[in-house]
Amino acid sequence: MKAIRVNATLACAAVVSVGLTATHASPGAAQRAGAPQSQSVDIRVLPVQGFNTTRMYMLVGAGGNIAVQIGEEGVLMVDTGSAAASGAVLAAIRTLTDKPIRYIINTHAHPDHVGGNEAIVKASGGQRTDVGGGNGGPVNPDGVILVAHQNTVDRMLSPPRGQMPYPEFAVAGSSFFTADKQLHFNGEAVEMWWHPRAHTNSDILVYFPRSDIIVAGDLLQTETYPGFDAGAGGRLQGMLNGLNQIIDLAVPQFNQVGGTRIVPGHGRLCTESDVVELRDMATIVRDRVQYMIGKNMTLEQVKAARPTADYDPVYATTTGMGTTDRFIEAVYTDLKKPWNGPGPAAKSGLNFIDGGR
Repeated sequence: MKAIRVNATLACAAVVSVGLTATHASPGAAQRAGAPQSQSVDIRVLPVQGFNTTRMYMLVGAGGNIAVQIGEEGVLMVDTGSAAASGAVLAAIRTLTDKPIRYIINTHAHPDHVGGNEAIVKASGGQRTDVGGGNGGPVNPDGVILVAHQNTVDRMLSPPRGQMPYPEFAVAGSSFFTADKQLHFNGEAVEMWWHPRAHTNSDILVYFPRSDIIVAGDLLQTETYPGFDAGAGGRLQGMLNGLNQIIDLAVPQFNQVGGTRIVPGHGRLCTESDVVELRDMATIVRDRVQYMIGKNMTLEQVKAARPTADYDPVYATTTGMGTTDRFIEAVYTDLKKPWNGPGPAAKSGLNFIDGGR
């Protein structure tokens, strides 16, 4: 690993890079993540904001983005990236602090967000076993508490056919199946809200009110059109409901600039105005496709009508999983199914936009 210096009080625009070859992933973890066991990984560390001695950072380059809170009580991570990047992620955190990792929160079960659980939990002394509040006391008081929605736990232990399950110690021992969960760490509340039928059926938003940061997981992606995993219960309307909650929580500092920072699952650090633009784009495209379905247009006719044409210069891609064609097809297929989830159902008409600002 190349030598670097990190100043924890750097301005928000500063970026520190950590480059090394990650070799900490076990063969099983690499297979789960769909990545080779060893590969060159470049992790960029972006200081975001915080309060007093508590600071938060965004780690980029490990697959999905990772949020790291560092304070007097230790380190809290939101997501752990891919298995192949786990060594580089740990090295990046150690350039910032030598305090132990005490919490890991998983936003959903995709391997580019939870693949690093196994190596990072091992390196941190294992998972604590007192999270259920039993009378026997903590068996491992110095380990990590791993938190996720119960649907994330179920998906990691019983994955789709052809994928390996994660070992139990790498899966959340502190899970919840209600609409929300809270904890307190490093001098601030940490609030989690479940969004079913969104990117998957297990997505959670993680809100740090005192630091004024929202970690969105894959409910927010800035580099491509919104992606939702229909096979894992994902729906476009659920994505919109999640974006609307982010908009409700976020407070700009001046003229929609500054203020609350939002860490996306993929892409750049955002403010409220960025999320509003993404929400409005997805809503308008949804309503255009809904209108065309109402006119009994086929999928090929909808694609030929190019409902995303005015947004393609910003979001279009022809490579990877999130291509424009795949997005239109996913929206078309999704809108053909009835909506029975939380929040408003899709409506026809180009002027309809869900709540929020």
